[in-house]
Amino acid sequence: MIKNDNIIRVSVSEAARLFGVSSKTIRQAIKNEELKYIVVKARYKINFSSLIEWSRQSTRRSNQLASQGIGQYVDQWKIKNKKYSPHLKLALNKKHSDN
Repeated sequence: MIKNDNIIRVSVSEAARLFGVSSKTIRQAIKNEELKYIVVKARYKINFSSLIEWSRQSTRRSNQLASQGIGQYVDQWKIKNKKYSPHLKLALNKKHSDN
């Protein structure tokens, strides 16, 4: 696992909203030790990367992410600035240079 000092953490309600599940589902995953978290001022702060891994473990959760979570907005993200839009040739060149 890569060590990263810039860990993104979200609250239970933010996680539920982003992934299209209930807060109860997130809390159950915490209880079952399926998510990595810390406690800050008596509140759970969940590691975002562990949320992504957790959501991919279940087809149902992946579908909820796409239909009820943040995934429902992806089609609306029309990136017009080429600086931030992925360029196929650049991506392929980078992939070949990494090998």
